[in-house]
Amino acid sequence: MPAPAPLGAIRHLATLARYGNLSSYARQIQRLGGCERPVRMEGHRLDVHAATGEIVREITDRDLPAGQLLIRCNNRRATRCASCAEVYRKDTFHLVTAGLSGGKGIGPAVSRHPRVFATFTAPSFGPVHNRPGGGRCRCGRLHAEDDPALGTPLDPDRYDYRAAVLWNAHAGALWGRFTTYLRQQLASRAGVTRSALRHCLKVSYAKVAEYQRRGAVHFHAVIRLDGPDGAEDTPPAWATTELLTDAIRSAARLAEAPGPVLDGPAYAFRFGEQLDIRPIRSADFAGTSELSSRAVAAYIAKYATKGAETAGTLDRPIRNPVTDLIGSNVTDHARRMILTCWHLGAQPELEDLRLRKWAHMLGFRGHFSTKSRAYSVTLGALRQERADHNEALARARAAEAGHPLPDPDTVLVLSHWRFAGTGLTDAEALFASSQPASHDAEGEPDRAQ
Repeated sequence: MPAPAPLGAIRHLATLARYGNLSSYARQIQRLGGCERPVRMEGHRLDVHAATGEIVREITDRDLPAGQLLIRCNNRRATRCASCAEVYRKDTFHLVTAGLSGGKGIGPAVSRHPRVFATFTAPSFGPVHNRPGGGRCRCGRLHAEDDPALGTPLDPDRYDYRAAVLWNAHAGALWGRFTTYLRQQLASRAGVTRSALRHCLKVSYAKVAEYQRRGAVHFHAVIRLDGPDGAEDTPPAWATTELLTDAIRSAARLAEAPGPVLDGPAYAFRFGEQLDIRPIRSADFAGTSELSSRAVAAYIAKYATKGAETAGTLDRPIRNPVTDLIGSNVTDHARRMILTCWHLGAQPELEDLRLRKWAHMLGFRGHFSTKSRAYSVTLGALRQERADHNEALARARAAEAGHPLPDPDTVLVLSHWRFAGTGLTDAEALFASSQPASHDAEGEPDRAQ
């Protein structure tokens, strides 16, 4: 049974309804699209006619129904804001799909380019509880799929927590080394130099990072071969899926990221022995056993909104490991990885890794979702397309209300907004929970006002 609404929130909404301000209040809250932790801003905005200097419109925070400008947080983490994370997931899905099947400015011919879905894992840092083939673990037990023991060390005192944390910190650099070796291996198989390869072939990719239950990062990637001009250019006939697969295996075996020297020999990081490479054949769900473009895009988009919290840790930075971990749901294994990050972060030779800042990410400081420049459309372009659509809707609404907006090419926007906090008030949260979400321009004052 849901908790009763706060009496103060009910009174506030009743006052707004009495003075006829509830509809404007509703529009401002609905335009957040269900965002749970909006950014609150104070300040003003002036729309000035560029030729005459006339003030066409003035908006201050006092004019807004909530008393402040509310902007979507745009957090990609599902644990922080489910609504904004869902937008990010859908954008990632469209980005990956466009690079596999076309769309969003990419032609459909890209679906005929050689492409694979590859998973790169971390090496072992010590034996952990697992379900090999769904069977019996090394510990002798048959673990259920949701057993919290899965992924935790059989012997925590002998598990190499230091190497596990440093692996996460160097995973992004290792991926960069891999892409260099991949181009080298492709050139070798084509019988050309790396510089000559640029004139006949381009490697494009989109990847996402995922945490295994043991807290180690691994990568899922779509890797595609294009002609020298990118997605719209057909690769040479010798650039086959089989050649790409063979080159990936060799590059993953050769790639190595140098690490720090700590109490002895220098660390060096490589991918684990488990490397899964599957050709992407069909363009859609076709009722076959082939790996489809849509299935791959959905899988990558799913993990783009997750973080280290899937391994039983926190979803926000740590300021003090003692107080921040008290009362949290952090697992013992994740706690040891976080504390290892914190202790290593105090060493001057590891300062560049910023391990304390990224302790809540178990040392990983890279982007969760990345792509090469030529793979497909960018997330920024998708957001701009949505903003342009929302702008057109706002103009149409304003015209219907008898308040047509001036041509944006003739207006200068002068604005000054400053941070005033985050989150919803009780009244806003109550109202948001009872209203359908709107998909208007994110965080802008209602243009029809």
